[in-house]
Amino acid sequence: MDNSFFNFNDKLLINYATSLLKTVVIFILIKITISLGNKLISRFFNKQKQSKFGINDKKADTLSELSKSILRYVMYFIGVVWILETLGLSIKTVIAVTSVAGVAVGFGAQNFVKDVISGFFILFEDQFAVGDYVEINGLSGFVETLGIRVTKLRDFSGDLHIIPNGSIAIVTNKSRGNMRALVDITISYEEDIDRAIDIIKMVNDEMKKEFKEIVEGPSVLGVTNFSDFGATIRVIAKTQPMKQWGIEMELRKRIKNALDKNNIAIPIPKRIIMDYKKGEKDGNKF
Repeated sequence: MDNSFFNFNDKLLINYATSLLKTVVIFILIKITISLGNKLISRFFNKQKQSKFGINDKKADTLSELSKSILRYVMYFIGVVWILETLGLSIKTVIAVTSVAGVAVGFGAQNFVKDVISGFFILFEDQFAVGDYVEINGLSGFVETLGIRVTKLRDFSGDLHIIPNGSIAIVTNKSRGNMRALVDITISYEEDIDRAIDIIKMVNDEMKKEFKEIVEGPSVLGVTNFSDFGATIRVIAKTQPMKQWGIEMELRKRIKNALDKNNIAIPIPKRIIMDYKKGEKDGNKF
């Protein structure tokens, strides 16, 4: 057999191996560049947070995540072009291929373009930022990432919701402005309502002095309901964003302890069980 055949195969194998090696090296370089770029971006925006005239923390986190997202997409594009050139395609051919592919997938990429444009509008209009607690399309959670294409929400159960920016129709931002804390306390009908309200007011005064998170109140709104078990007294307050739940829990605990110390009963549903068999033995019929 002619040795030229084996020489040809050897050269072909070497070319393939070289191209594969170059592709792996390019992939590693892209990953390293993205990693270093992310570190530099984080360092830059951390300095902005600490700067006297810098931007606020949430805006810095949002811009940081957006910059990392842009860097990632740009480096992936550069990596693809670089790999195609390594495989023997000229720049003109690459541009031609990408142009034809762009036309081919243009209709399919409409959602992608819509997501990107919506992402920029969300950022520039400051609808929400990283760290905000929002409700989007019926899903609630903390904004973990605001990218150019998707927004990521982390809810209280730990689930991560990934929402395309183009599908965001209505946003409820629960981190802007003061929030309302609301606590309802039910006492038995046998108890003195005025005395119970005075005790609750004392607890409110203590809370207001101790917690800087409370912006206004707490104050007793009054008796808001008469249920099967007792009268309901409502307490309201205004707190700093995202502090309302902690204030509500602390109010409930302190009011419960204060009412117990003053022997004011909180009604508890009771169930009476009749033993019919025992009644029949005693000669009683029900």
